[in-house]
Amino acid sequence: MKLYSSIRLFLYIVVVLQLFSLCQCTKTSSKATMPTSVIRTHPYNEHHRPQIHFSPIEKWMNDPNGMVYYDGEYHLFYQYYPEDVVWGPMHWGHAVSTNLVDWQHLPIALYPDTNGYIFSGSAVIDWGNTSGFGSKNAPAMVAIFTYHNPQGEKAQTDTFQTQGIAYSTDRGRTWIIYEENPVLPNTGLRDFRDPKVFWHSQTQRWVMILAAGDLVKLYNSPNLKEWNHLSDFGTSEGDHGGVWECPDLFQLPVEGTDETRWIMIVSIGDGAPNRGSGTQYFVGQFDGTTFVNDNDPDTSLWIDHGTDNYAGVTWSDIPTTDGRHIFIGWMSNWQYAQHVPTISWRSAMTLPRTLHLHNTDIGLRLTSQIVDEVKARYTSSTPIQRDITTTPTYLPTSKEPTHTYALHIEVPLRTQTSEELTCYLSLSNDQDERLTFSYHLSSDTFTLDRSQAGDANFSEEYRAMCVQTAPRLSTSDTLQLDVIVDVSSVEIFTDSGLTVMTAVFFPSAPLSIPSLWVEGSDVLKGVTSQYSTLRPMSVF
Repeated sequence: MKLYSSIRLFLYIVVVLQLFSLCQCTKTSSKATMPTSVIRTHPYNEHHRPQIHFSPIEKWMNDPNGMVYYDGEYHLFYQYYPEDVVWGPMHWGHAVSTNLVDWQHLPIALYPDTNGYIFSGSAVIDWGNTSGFGSKNAPAMVAIFTYHNPQGEKAQTDTFQTQGIAYSTDRGRTWIIYEENPVLPNTGLRDFRDPKVFWHSQTQRWVMILAAGDLVKLYNSPNLKEWNHLSDFGTSEGDHGGVWECPDLFQLPVEGTDETRWIMIVSIGDGAPNRGSGTQYFVGQFDGTTFVNDNDPDTSLWIDHGTDNYAGVTWSDIPTTDGRHIFIGWMSNWQYAQHVPTISWRSAMTLPRTLHLHNTDIGLRLTSQIVDEVKARYTSSTPIQRDITTTPTYLPTSKEPTHTYALHIEVPLRTQTSEELTCYLSLSNDQDERLTFSYHLSSDTFTLDRSQAGDANFSEEYRAMCVQTAPRLSTSDTLQLDVIVDVSSVEIFTDSGLTVMTAVFFPSAPLSIPSLWVEGSDVLKGVTSQYSTLRPMSVF
């Protein structure tokens, strides 16, 4: 028996050493791949840990990357530093989902190599095998990303960011770095990053949109390996409060018409409506070479007016039978992201949203709506109509305090005669912590105030950005609010997603008590509300 036990111990040690050796090789070899070993089950029960939003098992995460749909799976790659809870040498973390709600964590997809860190980018399915990495019957998944060379940056060169590619022929589980990287060298631009690539059927070419300082550059390629410059956009367009990052370019139908427009999304590092980082968009035309903005060059349009939706882009290769354009963003802000009070993990993503283009009184505007897969997690509940007074009216909730719930509220403004009306929604707990969202009829604006919503002492910048404002863009007589509350975040969609505000906060207990009241009027008649709990996501 002793001999048998010794043999078992010896074999166990050999297997462990082999796995350790393979993992070490993965970090240094451009062709090595991470074994698809079982990821440990994580309880996801730490203080402030989201229950319906994606977050990493541990350590630091920022921009979503390489979102692509293939063979029944939504792939979410993301900027990841596996050694600490602050930004560091970037990798691509990886998770997949069949329903955009429940996520399976997979091994790290891309590691830094001799060309540099792996910064943001995109992924596509090469259905026509233009790259030769796969075949038409078994197409390759191709990642296009920015290399960031830290030695070049330290030497103060202006060519330390270049574009590289990698490919997978096993549904994104293992990756091979292209031997002839970089495929797009840098000709002297200090900020030269975040390629988003799509197939342009009219020209039968791949098109890349790439951030370069405070504008974007457009390129095309027949094979994902060789790229030709087409045009630039942004010299005198939009907001330039900070460097441009994480662009996207896609076509949307104008709802209710036979028309289409092209949408360009560009995140900026600073100068968003409520300070810090944010994401603007442009509506226009694209002919395969040049993008032309339909709006006044000085007009800035924002996909989200809150402080915590950055670097968002859309999924590639959503089937035409689905037809949706699905967007997700990093739910944080560079002004304080590295200081938020979480211990073993840091950052989460917004909920996935569908994007739509509508004609409004002020022109063509994007709307955002939570994907149906999330709405399917709502419990059924009966809408309740009531009159709201100056005394808080508490909305019916679940019997036990819950971390995650949704509210749908409709306010009939046409019944009001006072222009001084302000309507308040409060989310609170028994510790007298609260987040307040309000609508001011006289100025037609919204205010989100998280200053009393828990810990705000971790960052001066966070405290300075606690009170946020946004314009109401709808002229409807009925104000609609759809509110998604998680452990440490709120996403508010007004008027079917025409104005959106996303914010994080850090309470000591769930803000599970919603209430409504008014000022400037004794009563607000006929307000309708509906409360639903959300079944938490599964993580494996």
